[in-house]
Amino acid sequence: MITLITGATSGFGRAIALKFAEHGSDLIITGRRKGKLEELEHIIKDTYDVKVFSLCFDVRSHEAVKEELESVPHFWKEIDVLVNNAGLASGMSAIHEGEIADWEVMIDTNVKGLLYVSRTVLPWMVARQKGHVINIGSTAGKDAYPNGNVYCGTKFAVDAITKSMRIDLLPHKIKVTAVNPGAAETEFSLVRFKGDSAKAKSVYQGFDPLQAEDIAEIVWFAASRPPHVVLNDIVVTPLAQASSVFIHRS
Repeated sequence: MITLITGATSGFGRAIALKFAEHGSDLIITGRRKGKLEELEHIIKDTYDVKVFSLCFDVRSHEAVKEELESVPHFWKEIDVLVNNAGLASGMSAIHEGEIADWEVMIDTNVKGLLYVSRTVLPWMVARQKGHVINIGSTAGKDAYPNGNVYCGTKFAVDAITKSMRIDLLPHKIKVTAVNPGAAETEFSLVRFKGDSAKAKSVYQGFDPLQAEDIAEIVWFAASRPPHVVLNDIVVTPLAQASSVFIHRS
C-alpha cells in the first residue's frame, strides 16, 4: 500500500503517517516545514520497515502541487490512499471584523489545496480503477458556531466536495470517506490564535479533548476495511461535545 498524506508535519497528519507506517504502508508525506518533514521521515525509517518519500511544498500553490507530485517516480504514483489532511483555522472574529488575509489563507488551504492535490492524484487512481480518498473535515462543516464563519464555510465546502467526489468516482471503484473531528488538542488552536498559547490552551479547559492519535486510529480503520465496505461519513467528538456549539465543561 502507498499512502499520500498532506499536512504531515504535525497534528492529525503526523499521527496518521505514524499509524499507517505501523501497519506497513509506504508513505508520501508532504508539508510546508522542511525540518519537521525530515524529522518525521527519519523517525518512520528508523522505526518501521517501510519506504518514505517526502515532498516539501504548500498546498495553496497549484504550481507547486502539480510540479512536486508529478515529479515523483512512477512507482510512487500508484497511490492507494490519499489523505487530504492539510488545513487550518486563522483568526476567530465576527464576520464584520474579519481579516481578509485570514479568510484567504483558510480558503486557499482548506478548499483549494484539497482540490489541487485531488485533481493531480485522482487521474492516477481512475487509470487504475482503484483507490481511496479520505478527506479530513470537521464538525465545523456540520454546524456553524459563533465567530467560525469563514472556517466553517471552508469545512462545509469540504463536506459538499466530498459528497460530489463520491458520486463522480463511483463508476471508477474509488472509495471516498470524510472524517470529521470535533474538539482535538493539536496545534490547531495555537495556529488559529497566531501563537497565543494561553488562548489556545483555554479552548480545551474543563474537558478531555480528542488527541491526534484518536483520529489516526479512525482513519486507519476506514482505510483498512474490505474492498466492498466504505465508511462514507464519520463524525467523531470527545465525550463532552455534542456538536460544534455544545461542549460540557466541568
